[in-house]
Amino acid sequence: MLPTYTRVWIWLNIIRFYDPLIVSDSRNTLLLFGHIQELLPLTYAQRINGWLRRVPAWPLYFILPLPGIYTFVLAINNQLGPDPLYELIRTYGETGLQLIIFTLLISPMRKWTGVSLLKFRRAIGLVSFYYLCGHMLAWIVLDQGGNINSIVQEIIKRPFITVGMVGFLTLVPLAVTSNNYSIRKLGGLVWNKIHRLVYLAAAAGVIHYLLVVKSWPREPIVYTLIVAFLLAIRLWWKVAKKNKRTA
Repeated sequence: MLPTYTRVWIWLNIIRFYDPLIVSDSRNTLLLFGHIQELLPLTYAQRINGWLRRVPAWPLYFILPLPGIYTFVLAINNQLGPDPLYELIRTYGETGLQLIIFTLLISPMRKWTGVSLLKFRRAIGLVSFYYLCGHMLAWIVLDQGGNINSIVQEIIKRPFITVGMVGFLTLVPLAVTSNNYSIRKLGGLVWNKIHRLVYLAAAAGVIHYLLVVKSWPREPIVYTLIVAFLLAIRLWWKVAKKNKRTA
């Protein structure tokens, strides 16, 4: 099937052939374009986007944390294997990382498929931060017992904790400014620059995961490759945009 705009162009040329006066005025052309486009069958992306527009984003704030709550219940009931605390910390950290990666996939998905999940990105991003807060609190309170000296020593001595802490702290300004008030106050340009830190946070997250496991299991390697690919795509788009401006 031909792209929508190609089919509209064909229709406009057919009409121009029969009555050139109809499309001689740009206003008439725009009206015709709109009417013809309405008559054409919708693409799959347009159908999906039409359905997504009717789906609110706010339920995600309640739905996405449910697995974390269930995991916590299993942990306190000693039903997460021989080391429930380790499994709790690992699950929260891995889930937070997965959600961050998913938010990074939203823009490429929109560009390549036309399907837009942008309205859900804020909710997914904030819930990922909540999971990582749980990851951090479980380690600080349950594993380290809230001992500040021990926590500081662990951050200094263990590179994987250092990298993980950097990634977590990078997410704090993103979470704090993930609201309409901050966008208005900071302005779109500054706000976008701040939220590009999510790439740094994602990179720190996958490095932290690789250093934790101290081996080569499949999952952290897959996450690392996905984040590296997304960073490369982002850089490619930036360079292409810059070259287009200078051309």
